This record gives sequence, structure tokens and C-alpha cells, in this order.
Amino acid sequence: MIFTLASHCLASIGINTSTLPNGILKDAYLADVRVSGGCTPYGWQVTSGALPAGITMKKSSNTSSVTLAGTPSKAATYSFTISARACNGHTARASYKVVIQAAADHVVDLRWKPSSSADVVGYNIYRGPDGKSWRKINPSLAASTMYSDSTVADKSTYYYAATAVDVNGSESQKSNIAKSSIP
Repeated sequence: MIFTLASHCLASIGINTSTLPNGILKDAYLADVRVSGGCTPYGWQVTSGALPAGITMKKSSNTSSVTLAGTPSKAATYSFTISARACNGHTARASYKVVIQAAADHVVDLRWKPSSSADVVGYNIYRGPDGKSWRKINPSLAASTMYSDSTVADKSTYYYAATAVDVNGSESQKSNIAKSSIP
């Protein structure tokens, strides 16, 4: 009896990220571009245009996404196309437009319920572009259950979560996620 093994690879791939958040000059930027289908490893590249000045692209360890991160160094409108190439040679492309504003002109006011633990000394506030990737935005522990984020860009959506920090420096799980869309 002869057995044969067949391996399959989904032929088509697609980039799942349709838009990227805008940014603010000299304020940390974070966005993820994700792909599905095909086979790993994926190769990523900017195939036209250029990323915002000060932003770099780094692929994830499993290559199914790339993170765009850095500190924008020039206010401008950037148009670019990112492509992902699966191990079988199939390619997906997505085009993006990101505006880096010279300054923010909106503020998101956040409020949350205090922790019920007696040994909490403060809170950390996290912001992300998709509810999966996070960056701490408070420079030091917030003593109250309110925080104002004045570094949001126009026409962008942000996700927020808070954590409680105890006297030993241990941090809780993230709170429920709040979403804010900036006009």
C-alpha cells in the first residue's frame, strides 16, 4: 500500500486592515497591518509611496502582521501601498493614506470605576489602534480615575483600557475596552 501526502496552501491571501490611524507630529505612533490566507512566512514591503517620516515597519514573529511604529518627524499627508507575499508567491496589496498633523485639536476624556482593591496606588492608561495592540500613554501613574488624552488625530479611531497598579508595582488585567472615533 502506498500513501501519498498532500499539503495545501490557501491560494489567495488578503490584507485585513482597511485603514490606519492618523498621527500627531512628535507623538508616538502605532498601527498594525494584518494578513490572512496563503502560507507563512509572509514577506512584507512598501511597494509605492513612503511611510510617514519617523515611522518604521517591523514584521511580527509569525509574519502575519507588521507594526508601523515610531515618532512622526514631519507633518504631512502620506500615501503608500504595503504588500504581503505568501510563501506560495501569492501577493496582497493595500493602499493607505495617513495624515500627520502638526498639533492635536481634539481631546478624549476618559473615566473609569476605581479598583475595589485597597492597595491600589494608581492607574495606567493604554491606547491602541485596534483593541489588540497597546501603548501606555500616561507618563506616570494616574492617581485618579480620570485621564484626558490630548494627542489624538482627526479622522481616527482609538481604543482605550486602564489597569490598576498596586503598592508592589503589580499591574492588573486591562479593563473593558472603550472606543472613541475622532471626527
